[in-house]
Amino acid sequence: MSLANEQFERIATTVITGFLGSGKTTLLNALLTQDGMESTAVLINEFGEIGLDHLLVREVSEDVVLLNSGCICCSVRGDLISGLRDLFVKRTRGEIPEFDRVIIETTGLADPAPILHTLMTDPLLTTKFRLDSVVTTVDAVHGAGQLDNHPESVKQAAVADRILMTKADLADEATRAALESRLRALNPAAPIYPVVNGDVAVSKLFNAGLYDPTTKSMDVQKWLRDEAYEQHGDDDHSHDHSHDNHHKHDHGHHHDHSHDVNRHDDHIRSFCITFDEPIHWDAFVTWAEIFTQMRGESLLRVKGILNLVGEDAPVAIHAVQHVFHPPASLPAWPSDDHRSKIVFITKDLGPQVIRESLYHLNAAVSETSDGSTVEQ
Repeated sequence: MSLANEQFERIATTVITGFLGSGKTTLLNALLTQDGMESTAVLINEFGEIGLDHLLVREVSEDVVLLNSGCICCSVRGDLISGLRDLFVKRTRGEIPEFDRVIIETTGLADPAPILHTLMTDPLLTTKFRLDSVVTTVDAVHGAGQLDNHPESVKQAAVADRILMTKADLADEATRAALESRLRALNPAAPIYPVVNGDVAVSKLFNAGLYDPTTKSMDVQKWLRDEAYEQHGDDDHSHDHSHDNHHKHDHGHHHDHSHDVNRHDDHIRSFCITFDEPIHWDAFVTWAEIFTQMRGESLLRVKGILNLVGEDAPVAIHAVQHVFHPPASLPAWPSDDHRSKIVFITKDLGPQVIRESLYHLNAAVSETSDGSTVEQ
């Protein structure tokens, strides 16, 4: 990894995921009729699955149609990489209209991680597209049972930037409240919206990433939402100056569900770790390499803003499992708070081992350097 500045003004990409039958297709069908979907390209598996006949304006090619909303719809016949590349080439050649947003509907994919990996690592895609948000649909009626019995659905909810509780009209108030409480424990930072027949404003689903195209600025606070962990009681309150105390009151959903052997939530933890003192970049890179190699499958999602030794501006980091996105040097701190803050969503991995390992690596680098500069 290097401290290369990231070019943010790329095509914003939203991934829609959710367990089978949770309403992804209904949601997409509803979105395609809305104002605000012009200049959007949608990648789906098959046109027939979302019933495009009543929306179809004209067929551009075998795999691309234009809708009366101005939206471009593309059926992905091969893998995602080739689908996105082909779409961008058609855009460049003028074969299809310009678009400034992509929605990927993950029909048939239980785990969103492979798509996120693709968006973060493919050499061409990373220069043209940026991950803006992950939207997860959860069935209000059957969601609790799916979370109990299918660990994939727990991961989908845990890594989401937005959670849609679909079929909300079919579940009673107690069922909805219990499911919402459970989802908030899994993912304190994601807004949860009850949805009926896919009816949700597109503005609620987009612009959840680090870069806000409406203001042309980096909105770190909206992207990180570290305050949600404090409000929820899940903030680890981990500070490097308190390391010797070991914080034996580790937060991280220590709920007693021993009666339910299928309760997968207990394996997933969400927390925010804060460092008061600047971190050496070499120490963070070493930590990231070790953890992605040894515990990558446990790092479901990592977001952070780092105060680095020798750097005036903050650096944003983002990872999904064993893949770290190239770091981004931001133009300025979003507030007077210049502490490093890293949000973790993990599986079978608590905050203490993460905090202590990074603390010790940072201390070791401090002892062997003058602490004045960061190698780039």
